[in-house]
Amino acid sequence: MTSPAAVPRRVRRPDWAGRNYVLLTAAAIVTNLGTHGALIASAFAVLQSGGDGGDVGMVAAARTLPLVLFLLIGGAVADRIPRHHVMVAANALNCVSQGAFAVLVLTGDPKLWQMMLLTGLCGAGQAFFNPAAEGMLLSSVSGEQANRAFALFRMAMHGASIGGAALGGALIAAVGPGWVLAVDAVAFAFAGALRAFLDVSHIRPRQPGGGMLADLREGWREVVGRPWLWSIVAQFSVVVAVVGAAEAVYGPLVAQDELGGAAPWGLALAAFGVGTV
Repeated sequence: MTSPAAVPRRVRRPDWAGRNYVLLTAAAIVTNLGTHGALIASAFAVLQSGGDGGDVGMVAAARTLPLVLFLLIGGAVADRIPRHHVMVAANALNCVSQGAFAVLVLTGDPKLWQMMLLTGLCGAGQAFFNPAAEGMLLSSVSGEQANRAFALFRMAMHGASIGGAALGGALIAAVGPGWVLAVDAVAFAFAGALRAFLDVSHIRPRQPGGGMLADLREGWREVVGRPWLWSIVAQFSVVVAVVGAAEAVYGPLVAQDELGGAAPWGLALAAFGVGTV
C-alpha cells in the first residue's frame, strides 16, 4: 500500500501567474528560441550564398534600421489599437517574412536585396510588437508580486535565448540555415496563436488622445527634458551598435573562417547569454 508521503504533490501555480501571464511567458519562450537561432542563420545564409562581411552587415542593418525608425510609431499604435491585436499582427508579419526567407534559402540562390527586404520586414514587425508586448505584460500582473513576475519572465526569455543560440548553431551546422529560418517562422506562428487567446476583458478601452503626431511630439519633449534619460538612451545606442556588430557580423565571419562554422558561434552566444543571466 502506498504511504501518503509517497504520493507526489501537485505543483501549484502561484496566484500572480494568471492565464495571460502564462500565455505571454510561453509565447516569449517560443519566439526567443526561434529568433536567436534565426539571427545566426541569417548571417550564415548570406555567407552561404556567396556574400562577404559587407553583405552580412547590410542584412543586419536592414533589420535594425526599421526597428529604430518605427519603434516610436509602434508605441503610438499600441496606445490606440488593442495590444493583443498588434502583437498577433506583428507575429504574422514575422512569420511570413521569415518563412519567405527560408524558402529563398532552401530553394535557390537568394539575392542580397531580397534578404534585406525580408529581414527589414521582420525588424518592422518587432518595432510594432515590442511596445504592445510591454504594455500587455504590465496589464497581466500587479501588486506586490509584480517584481517577482517580471524577474521570472526575463529569466525565461534569457534562458530561451541561450538555448536558441546554441541549438540554432548546431542545427545550422547539421541541416543548414534555411531550416533554422523555417523553424523561426513556425515559432512565430505558434506564439501568435497563443497570444490570440489572451483575455482582454479586464482592460478598459483607452480614451483617444490628441492624435498620433501630437503624442509623438509630447513623448519627444518628455525625453529631451530629462538629461538622465536621453543620456542613457544615447549610451546604450552606442553599446548596442558595438555589440550588434560583433554578434551579427564579426562573430559569424570569424566562426566561418577560423572556428569551423555556425556551431561554435552558437555556443559562444549561449555562453554570453549565461553571463547575462
